[in-house]
Amino acid sequence: MLMPKADRKKIHEYIFKEGVMVAPKDYNLPKHPHLDVNNLFVIKAMQSLTSRGFVKTQFSWQWFYYTLTPEGLDYLREWLHVPAEIVPQTHIKQQRSHPPPRGMLGGEDRERRGGGRGGDRGGRGDREGYRRRDQGEGKEGDAPGGFRPDFRTGFGRGRGAPQAE
Repeated sequence: MLMPKADRKKIHEYIFKEGVMVAPKDYNLPKHPHLDVNNLFVIKAMQSLTSRGFVKTQFSWQWFYYTLTPEGLDYLREWLHVPAEIVPQTHIKQQRSHPPPRGMLGGEDRERRGGGRGGDRGGRGDREGYRRRDQGEGKEGDAPGGFRPDFRTGFGRGRGAPQAE
């Protein structure tokens, strides 16, 4: 598709800067929600990058979601003449200013607290105590000892009801 080079450059700069891009599936939208470019130009430029393997596309709920691949990063770095030190926002590690919440701690903390998946829970009110308590015979609500249900009546599978004699 023919589009002004300035618009293509804006689109490529945005995807390089952010590392991701979204676009509504509205080909008649005069302006993209994040760029001052026709929405059709954004979709078609991303389609071109996707066909060359530089961008990964995901479509959901009438929106296109585009993610820059490592090959696309190299291509856009060369196309935009950007030095290697500059990377997209999605490739920058976030610095944590506070420790993670207790539930998000790693394996060694889980072991120290005595648990984790399938670990010994030490009788903290879990289901095992409940099950052990009710293991005796003659529980209230049980069927009588001689009860043996019989399921050979043949109502299912098209055999019809048994005939009265």
